[in-house]
Amino acid sequence: MCGQEWVVEAHGCDPASLADLGRLRDLFARLIEALELHAVEAPLFHQFPHTGGITGLCLLAESHLACHTYPEYRSLCLNVFCCRPRPEWDFVGYLKREFGAAKVDVRRVDRPYGTADERR
Repeated sequence: MCGQEWVVEAHGCDPASLADLGRLRDLFARLIEALELHAVEAPLFHQFPHTGGITGLCLLAESHLACHTYPEYRSLCLNVFCCRPRPEWDFVGYLKREFGAAKVDVRRVDRPYGTADERR
């Protein structure tokens, strides 16, 4: 058994979309629904006054969902960690469509539990 973690970086985004709290809330809601996750509490968001960038965090029964936006750099960084495998999600299509990303890099990391000997 292993968990899965996605590290997603989107570049060339529309700066206004990265400062739009509603879009970040929608992103979290869609991920939670599509990946069948369970939020322990409502997501928390903090918007920075000078840049409009947003940091979001949602504690999940399965682990966590976090996002940081940088309108001044036109980038969005997303991290989703789940304690067990989940279906693939179209991070690239969603971030291009909703945030105007020119380039999206998605890395999926399998997080095995225990040592190699214990997993045999």
